[in-house]
Amino acid sequence: MKQDAHLAAAEDWKVLYQEAFRLYRGLCLWNLRELADPTPGAALSAARQLRYEGDMAARWLAERIERAIHAA
Repeated sequence: MKQDAHLAAAEDWKVLYQEAFRLYRGLCLWNLRELADPTPGAALSAARQLRYEGDMAARWLAERIERAIHAA
């Protein structure tokens, strides 16, 4: 558990947000606009879409985004 928290703290949630749009724009995030300077709320909204609309890899990315935001 501590290792997961450490990894999340080391990850930049904005980079993960951009990665989500790069990988899942057409599949899961088609109804969201990618922001150049996203807020934590916008990133959490994207993470929610990844969870509901995506596959298991999208869900893992959503969890990484959420952990990184909560660690920041």
